[in-house]
Amino acid sequence: MKHAIYQMEIIPGDPEGNRRKIKRWVEETARTENPDVIVLPEMWTTSYTLDELEKLADRDGEPSLSFLQEVAKANHVHIIGGSIPNMKNGNIYNTSFVVNKAGELVYQYDKIHLVPMLNEPAYLTGGTEKVQLFELDGVKMGLIICYDLRFPELARSLALKGAEVLYIVAEWPKARGEHWKALQIARAIENQFYVVSCNCVGTHDGVEFSGNSMVVDPWGNTLKLGSEQHEETLIESIALENVKTFRNDVPIFTSRVPEMYEL
Repeated sequence: MKHAIYQMEIIPGDPEGNRRKIKRWVEETARTENPDVIVLPEMWTTSYTLDELEKLADRDGEPSLSFLQEVAKANHVHIIGGSIPNMKNGNIYNTSFVVNKAGELVYQYDKIHLVPMLNEPAYLTGGTEKVQLFELDGVKMGLIICYDLRFPELARSLALKGAEVLYIVAEWPKARGEHWKALQIARAIENQFYVVSCNCVGTHDGVEFSGNSMVVDPWGNTLKLGSEQHEETLIESIALENVKTFRNDVPIFTSRVPEMYEL
């Protein structure tokens, strides 16, 4: 399964400009690389322009959901649609959409954990629905957003349901860049699945984002690592049969004794 990851420098506060930028990138990448799946970063419509979200946020997913559906169908590619600020019932959520190559909405998720260090709780509302599996081409997958990475229960719950790939979309700051890399490797090892992440680069309002988008295999090997500073496209294919192999070699799921764990 071939992935194209857009380690993007987001134009702050310009949803239409970012849509044009992504459309051009998808068209070029689909033509030259023919990926199965493309992955976008967190808050790709606006970046962290939190004090402007009342006017910039999508309304019930629009127009960004329709945009992703049109682009996916036109280029015959699955899209892990990063996330967008999304106004629903008077609250703004950080919402991810997954769209398949037929342009169908497969899954959506509202970020559960809001980042105190970036003052998200003052502007956003945390999601109230648990993470769930979705499938693309018959592969079981999960998705979390940025700060969610620090809460291993989310990734483990998806692994226990059979997830073979975990996607992480982010605007992770450079100040905690080493955590970003270490936690992804840990999630891959402890759950024995692939981790595919898309972070952004650039700076907004004094916060520098760390790049370092990654693909990590179920053994914890980093197959692909983006730069810290440059917008770029990362291309990597994952061999899904390795998930079963590694889970057989080190059978942690049959070794678990959950009744002995206090949470």
